[in-house]
Amino acid sequence: MDDEDGYFGDQVAATYDDPEDEMFRPEAVNAAAGFLAGLAGGGRALELGIGTGRIALPLSERGVPVHGIDMSRAMVARMREKPGGDAESIGVTIGDFATTKVDGTFRVAYLVFNTIMNLTTQRAQVDCFRNVAAHLAPGGTFVIEVMVPELRKLPAGQSVVPFHVSPTRWAFDSYDIATQAVSSNYVRVEDGRGEYRYIPFRYVWPAELDLMAQLAGLRLRERWEGWAREPFTSESGRHVSVWEKPAD
Repeated sequence: MDDEDGYFGDQVAATYDDPEDEMFRPEAVNAAAGFLAGLAGGGRALELGIGTGRIALPLSERGVPVHGIDMSRAMVARMREKPGGDAESIGVTIGDFATTKVDGTFRVAYLVFNTIMNLTTQRAQVDCFRNVAAHLAPGGTFVIEVMVPELRKLPAGQSVVPFHVSPTRWAFDSYDIATQAVSSNYVRVEDGRGEYRYIPFRYVWPAELDLMAQLAGLRLRERWEGWAREPFTSESGRHVSVWEKPAD
């Protein structure tokens, strides 16, 4: 792990943009950017965990002014190398998005692709909601895209769920149900050399997020399975939720 950039240092940043990954497919990126642009309504957007600009860049291309917060200088540096990713186009504040303050207010703030789970304590997740609420203009919205915890995949006594198996790479999630802790673990063995890394998370339920929002003075406006506004059901594996700051 890189001490300065946390779990998203140079090694991860160098390979993070994987065109084969579903989240980088143009249809997925455009759906998310279009959804968020509609909520921004011409106002400013705040991205928590802006990373390499997967969403910020197409959102900025739609004319939405974007500012980001991220702890990883390595990830932000990758965004800066891309067209439209320069500091004049997209501002970035380096820091913990649960507590870092930036100037001005925003029409929409967002956390995508499970990034809320990078905050590994309930307190930090609550702090994040409160921090966002302080940055939103009245009537502004906070959007989170996150998985529904996959505990139904765990038979009694099992705590590990594999999600990639190949001759050279293995990846699995390890759950601690008592603490809602989960870690994604990656093992690679090639040419007789082995590599292992892991990233810790804290999984969180939709109802728990709603309570965090309530504590921050926000209220649930809508919840969907995905960016195309598919209905959220008990079978959904993820959700896109939108909370609103009261206008009065």
